[in-house]
Amino acid sequence: MDISFRPDYFSVDEIRLRKLSNIERKKYLQKIKILKYIYQNGVATVSEIFNAVGISSPTCLILLHELIADNVLEKNGKGESVGGRKPDIYLLRDATFYIVSIDMEKFRTRAVILDNNNNFITTIHTLGKGISKDESTLTDLYTFINELISSAKIDKSRLVGIGISMPGLVDTEAGVNYTYLRPKSKEKTLQQVLEEAFGYPVFLQNDVKCAAIAESKYGLAKGISDALVVLMDWGVGLGIIMDGKMRKGSRGFSGEVGHIPLMDEGALCYCGKKGCLETVASGVALARMAKEGIKSGQHSLLNELSDYEVEKIEPHLVIDAANRGDQYAISILSVVGNNLGKGIATLVQLFNPELIILGGKMAEAKQYITIPIIQAINTYSMTEIRENTRIDTSELGQDSCILGVASMVINSIIERQVRFAEI
Repeated sequence: MDISFRPDYFSVDEIRLRKLSNIERKKYLQKIKILKYIYQNGVATVSEIFNAVGISSPTCLILLHELIADNVLEKNGKGESVGGRKPDIYLLRDATFYIVSIDMEKFRTRAVILDNNNNFITTIHTLGKGISKDESTLTDLYTFINELISSAKIDKSRLVGIGISMPGLVDTEAGVNYTYLRPKSKEKTLQQVLEEAFGYPVFLQNDVKCAAIAESKYGLAKGISDALVVLMDWGVGLGIIMDGKMRKGSRGFSGEVGHIPLMDEGALCYCGKKGCLETVASGVALARMAKEGIKSGQHSLLNELSDYEVEKIEPHLVIDAANRGDQYAISILSVVGNNLGKGIATLVQLFNPELIILGGKMAEAKQYITIPIIQAINTYSMTEIRENTRIDTSELGQDSCILGVASMVINSIIERQVRFAEI
């Protein structure tokens, strides 16, 4: 049985692979490993590929030529020579396959279709509804995504999967979010419910881990062995990169730094505990402080920006006011930044990172949030540990989760095919 690189290639299942002869399955596995290496590294030469995959140079060349003939790979110029002719460079051909990348937030959902080289095939579409505790928002999500797919000018058979970045305690392997989108039926996981509705493989991941994946592959953490990604939105999340790998924990729950107790007898957190870091160092805390100040008579641009409706104040309005020079907005951002810096100082002591990347909507406050964070880190962590730690804001901005979840989907699909072929 021939397994060619048709559009359905990445949906070849275990049953079909078992019908192959040992020689056919071995060849399939070698091709998948070549694609895996090139995807993870962007481009590669023949010598890099055959050393990584563990095959001979002649075999590697044959497989590469077949992949080019199948319109999966293409040559992309010449690499640097270390003596002799310059080597050919290979990369994945654009639009070999597509992924729907979804970023679910507290109050909105964004989605886009990307190809295997992270080219945006559509613009980012936004749904004015975010994530909920139960599956009540899924009907709107189905309509939203199906309309996106229908409107895209792509070969639908090349759409290989859907990835969703979301807040909460996400167990990627089990396909469950223990905080949000709990299905009514106890017989099915969230992943199963979504796959049945969409008709495509669906992969779930926590938002901050998606951001960490993107930073490691495309952002400031690329090539960095030890880095921390702090996502500052309505809550606070942590992505941990150690020894060049993202650390997920035994069930994928690592990085819940927002629920570490920081204040004795502090405010009640939505997790049920008092005094969590998120109660004093998050978008929720920032909005609460702003509302309390305005209600107590504090003069601020926030009155005008919220149309004098205090309950409409959200973090982005505070940031906007600060960037316009509003002293009250600047002062509460400083308080939040100082509290967050105390929490990050603990992380510096624990992980000794080379780099800390600040991302999320609150990073848009720039110096008004970063300066107090840095001051607190300098105050509360040991000089010898923090002096070689660089702190910077993400260059990927709001696209980090979109890019990270797309990368996670492609890696998951390739790893699945490797497992099938190795059985």
